[in-house]
Amino acid sequence: MPNSVMLKFQNKIAVITGSGTGIGKAIAIKFAENGANIVILGRRKEPLEEAAKELQQVIDKAKSGAFVKIFPGVDVSDEEGVSKMFEDLKKSHGTVDIVVNNAGVSGPVTCFPNSPINDFKSTVAIHLTGTFWTSTQAIKAMKPGCKIVTISTFFTEERPFEQRPYRFRSPYTASQGAKNRLAEAMSWELTENGIVSIATNPGPVHSDRIYKTVYPKAAAEFMRVSGFENLSPEDVESVNNDILPLLGEDENTVKNGIIQAASKLAKTKSITSEQEIQKLSSTIALLLAKIQQIAEKIQNNTSKMIADEQFLSQQQVAETVLMLCDENISKILNGKVIPGDRVFYPVKPHIACSIPDTKPDYNSKVILFVVDATDESDVSRVEYLAQNIESNGGKTVILISKTSTKQAEERLSKFHSHVMDITSQENMKRMLSTATQKIGPINAVIYVTGKLAQIPRLVDMPRQQWDGLVDKFINTPAVVLQQVLERFVPGGGKNPPLFKDKEGAIIVIGPDMPSGGKVTGKDRAKAEVFRGALRPFATTVNQELSDVLKSKIRVNLVLPGSVDGTEPNNSRILNAINYFISGKSVASSEVIYYPDETRS
Repeated sequence: MPNSVMLKFQNKIAVITGSGTGIGKAIAIKFAENGANIVILGRRKEPLEEAAKELQQVIDKAKSGAFVKIFPGVDVSDEEGVSKMFEDLKKSHGTVDIVVNNAGVSGPVTCFPNSPINDFKSTVAIHLTGTFWTSTQAIKAMKPGCKIVTISTFFTEERPFEQRPYRFRSPYTASQGAKNRLAEAMSWELTENGIVSIATNPGPVHSDRIYKTVYPKAAAEFMRVSGFENLSPEDVESVNNDILPLLGEDENTVKNGIIQAASKLAKTKSITSEQEIQKLSSTIALLLAKIQQIAEKIQNNTSKMIADEQFLSQQQVAETVLMLCDENISKILNGKVIPGDRVFYPVKPHIACSIPDTKPDYNSKVILFVVDATDESDVSRVEYLAQNIESNGGKTVILISKTSTKQAEERLSKFHSHVMDITSQENMKRMLSTATQKIGPINAVIYVTGKLAQIPRLVDMPRQQWDGLVDKFINTPAVVLQQVLERFVPGGGKNPPLFKDKEGAIIVIGPDMPSGGKVTGKDRAKAEVFRGALRPFATTVNQELSDVLKSKIRVNLVLPGSVDGTEPNNSRILNAINYFISGKSVASSEVIYYPDETRS
């Protein structure tokens, strides 16, 4: 018999992504306790079926008469699967009232030079594109008063002069940083629909993902970077894949697992002596103990940055999401990222608005431009920068993306230029090698992303167009930067000690803040989605290069334009480039520059 007392979310339909286990399941349970109909989805059928049984018990106890519906095999990054799910829900139930974007993966936990680019892209696809596509398809089944809540991470939040890095997590930070800004942009765009968009950054949460995956993998990466006893970085990486799953297992399982890992490594090193294999086993046992020790230290250090030293429980996160979906609270917090900062994570500023005047010195230096020009102003910027570098003794090579404007190809032909597919790892590798052979060792690479083209609303964008923007501003910069790092330090990805004291400059310029007299908050919010991806990405890669790999290579990010619509000043960008390439910025923690901002 249905409950005679109306529960808070009775007759509402809540869709929770990544809800077969963990935080997603906890959120689903909390909504079920409060009367909601629950739709859960994920890639694996078995956890969803188990969660559905548990949810049905909760519904029976609440006597709400609600239903549970599962969509197994639906990956949030899958265009067709997500679209079809919302079409089915609209057809069968009319309206979807609440969507919680919770689905996520850890992604690769390793230094960026060692991060497989396909894993980088898939992490961005699940976290960022999954959130975008789930939200835009849900909107088609929503009416005024409906809500979208996006769960992100505190590690990518920024203050005016502070940007957090999260070492070993470059694709995660890029996608999460963009996701925070996407939640804000959607709040601007969905006002006319009467739909609320909020993000929440719960901070560290008790979960298997943290204890069994993220912290141990981070600890293992520290060991890979340095090598361990007589194991090379490649040996450590190979062994880590076998021994990390042993953490938390019983003594016999651990012992047998270590023996198997030692035997496997011995084969790759052509070791046959039982004595040597036993020695390997002892070394691997010590490695596993060290990884566990470091993982526990990371956890302890993180807890010390929280006032009560406590990670949140999954139930507490669920309570937060429930609160954000309250009719009155959601209206108050529309467009916000909540909470701003539960963890007091002390970092250096990383962001600056003023740059020391630096005399240009490009004598005999080779500067490579990689350009994805959107409009005439992008081409003019590259012309201006390249001409000044050459007039001060430098040599320039310009690689023009085949997606750039025809105008870019014509106007930049007066320089040593090539039109090519910059999205291809192999193409980039080949062109970097050719440029080095023909012109000389590359001292610096300047990547010009181009501007964000004018778009009425992100939420109305076809999937193909969205994927193009993600490639333009996130994935392709990652492809290019990784190949440049490989050119600066051949083999450094797999052999991190090679990075020590190596020099080189990588400068990413853009995307610009919209300029002009009638720039709206909506316009700024759209650009910030992609600027918000590159900020944590740049700081994360720089922390790895400086603090972990001990190199003098830097990735600097220049974000032209300002919040008041000021037209970008290319002479200030040139001064920033002079500063970075001079090597004077290596000792500075400030790796992101807003050359047109006047705040102090």
